Amino acid sequence: MDLDDVLPEVGEFGRYQKLVLWFILLPGVFPCGFHAYNQLFMAAAPDHWCKVDGFTGKSAKLIRNISIPTAVQLDGQTRFSQCTMYDLNYTNTSLEFYESVNYTTVSIVPCKHGWVYDKQGHENTIITEWDLVCEKDLFSTIALVLFGIGGLIGNYLFGYIQDGIGRKPSFFIYLFIQSVFGMATAFATNFTAWTIFRMGVGFTVPAILSTPYVLAIEIVGPRHRTLVTILVNIAYSLALVALAIIVWVIREWHLLALATTIPFLSLFLHWWLLPESPRWLLAQGRVREAEQILIQMARINGKKLPYNFVSELRREEVQSQVPSSFGIRHLFHSSNLRWKTIIITFIWFTNTSVYVGLSYYAPALGGDEYLNFFLAGAVELPTYLFLWPAMEKWGRRWTLCVSMVVGGSACLTTFLVQNDSVITLALYCVGKMGISSSFVVLPLMASELYPTVVRGLGISVSSMVGMLGPVFIPLVNYLGSDMLTLPLIIMGTMLVMGGACSLLLPETLNQHLPQTLQDAEKAGLDCFACCTPPQLDVKMQALHESRLQS
Repeated sequence: MDLDDVLPEVGEFGRYQKLVLWFILLPGVFPCGFHAYNQLFMAAAPDHWCKVDGFTGKSAKLIRNISIPTAVQLDGQTRFSQCTMYDLNYTNTSLEFYESVNYTTVSIVPCKHGWVYDKQGHENTIITEWDLVCEKDLFSTIALVLFGIGGLIGNYLFGYIQDGIGRKPSFFIYLFIQSVFGMATAFATNFTAWTIFRMGVGFTVPAILSTPYVLAIEIVGPRHRTLVTILVNIAYSLALVALAIIVWVIREWHLLALATTIPFLSLFLHWWLLPESPRWLLAQGRVREAEQILIQMARINGKKLPYNFVSELRREEVQSQVPSSFGIRHLFHSSNLRWKTIIITFIWFTNTSVYVGLSYYAPALGGDEYLNFFLAGAVELPTYLFLWPAMEKWGRRWTLCVSMVVGGSACLTTFLVQNDSVITLALYCVGKMGISSSFVVLPLMASELYPTVVRGLGISVSSMVGMLGPVFIPLVNYLGSDMLTLPLIIMGTMLVMGGACSLLLPETLNQHLPQTLQDAEKAGLDCFACCTPPQLDVKMQALHESRLQS
């Protein structure tokens, strides 16, 4: 007996699921949102210029004007040099002396005595504390790359942990790791230690998001998967908005590390409240444990289990022969599942690369970086107004395709207006809305295509390959210092390619979640077919109609 057959009887989205979703799963989304991007502000690089030793008693602005050369940048703006200074004898404090100097004949040399930082926007960052500028300006980018490598490793292991010991313990193991390294970050005394601690945090990002997401999908019926998926993503967007406010208020990196970690220690109290996934328990042959959860679900929802469901479960417990473990090879068990895995993984790579890339790139767009990051998170929220009806009417596949192609086209168009910062920012927001939409649809569609026995592993493998994006995308964004729109053009091309590939996947709207590898074979590749989204299965439709009549 399929769990989707009994959920209409015990409540597909009743009081039980709502309590678990609102008070346990949605708060569990916030740690990932905070720790994925707080590093951008801990390692923010304020404006800086060479420090002049011995020249005192004058304002910093005056000292900069007489000691720092200017140059025209690629964007046509004239700015003070950040890494060079005029080679003069600054022990002379007479202003008349500097007014008489012919600066065209004065040698320009690298900074000799360190740097002066404009701390108007940043009280203290690792850049200002450890002078990670000029010849060390790549260090913060390398730290982001290593953060991504940590996530790559963590995602790979998380799939085995989640499918091996369950959704619930996996979440708390990763929450513990994230909390320990997150707090340790605040006490790092040098860049090497800080980077190691950040890799520890990166080990859990975005893997820790998988449990709230997968568990939310697995405890509700097919008709409500779209809703819970959107709610989880709304929570993630709100986490980014909340982070933007926190980093605007707290501009000292030690305090910021603690402020974005300590509040989540309260989530450990959810250990006694968070249920294990009954789908996972059934797939593992742990029928009695699944039975207890379903009985509790029915009781809180004011329902009763079907009279024959418990006996059917126990009969299947005796008859079932569940493999002791599943591995990556099972994702390539057949040609059908193999191609689904390859396509999902490629789309996941493009989505992760572009979503993280655009989020990383927000502070580099010019203007107020705090406001830019706030908008980068806030602009995701309007997309959910049309995303829900779109997924229910058009299905997952076409919604995914349109979102990626529209977002990618907006990024590509920035090449035509690269000298207009306002239009570039507007197109960036359209691109962010497109990738945000596709990032909602893809995990849902992947969860509905991978069978339960390898769902956690499949999502983990796809997201693990996707995490190659955050490894190289900081380097792509680093190129934006020379050409602002170049990273947007690269990311736009990736989005359009991923959108085209999405049409190869079968539609999953209103379909049963596949439990076994054999179930996954029932839906083949559609090869760009423009089909009407499938309706509810006949058996499930009859159950819903009987509920309405009762």
